[in-house]
Amino acid sequence: MSAAAVDPRFTEALIDEAAADAALAITIACGGQQPSALVVLGSGLAGALDGEHATDSDTVRWGAWGEPREILPLSALPGVMAPVADGHLDELRVYERPCGPVLVALGRTHLYEGVAPKAVTALVRAAAAAGVERAILCNANGCLKEWELGDVMTITDHLNFSGSSPFDGPLFVDIMGVWDAELSTALSEHTQRSGTYAIMRGPEYQTMAETRWLASTGADCVGMSTVMEAITAHALGVRVCGMSVVSDLSFADGPTDPQAVVEAAARAGRTVFAGIEAALRAG
Repeated sequence: MSAAAVDPRFTEALIDEAAADAALAITIACGGQQPSALVVLGSGLAGALDGEHATDSDTVRWGAWGEPREILPLSALPGVMAPVADGHLDELRVYERPCGPVLVALGRTHLYEGVAPKAVTALVRAAAAAGVERAILCNANGCLKEWELGDVMTITDHLNFSGSSPFDGPLFVDIMGVWDAELSTALSEHTQRSGTYAIMRGPEYQTMAETRWLASTGADCVGMSTVMEAITAHALGVRVCGMSVVSDLSFADGPTDPQAVVEAAARAGRTVFAGIEAALRAG
């Protein structure tokens, strides 16, 4: 299944000179090949392709993609900022996979850093300009359900409470199909949950009143990323799917510990890895 045709107005609005230059740098890092996919790993997930897990027969490397063909700073790409949040690294890897070169970002930029959506979406715009066909966007969340820390949710829809959009002016993007059904089905065979992700700008976590309100909206989890990237990728014809790791229980009595957010996300690495593999194989 291929993505829908791209409205040239979206390309004109989103692919600026910096994105085009970054796309060229990505193509060079891919050895002149067109990258097939972009994977963005969020808080605490930088090691999701490097860990180990026990099988019935032995302990194996589940990050068995081998050495990346290329590693470079995200901030080396024109227009892309170095991530600053805990658990995010300024690193882009290029892996050779059966589907072709796969870009793996070990961090991202967030709206709460005081930047415009253009900065948040810089990597996605560059990857789309370089030719990626699908994007797998991962993050950590505050859970609004009675789920468990470390559960992984396939994102099947979103609520945008950030007050931001990747677009300005009368560019009306149909985002009913942002979250690709076929790719999401492939993810859900490995994740513990499926549901709706709500974005707030941050950086503060929500009050208890805000938590109750968010739960009443139909959101299952809340975070501060991913939605700007997803809308942008979709507008540029990239198929999008996502996984969100339960790293904080929003109705818990105690305060949120940022380090606990990172640690819970890291524990979910095995599921995230399996989901990435499935989404790359899906038709």
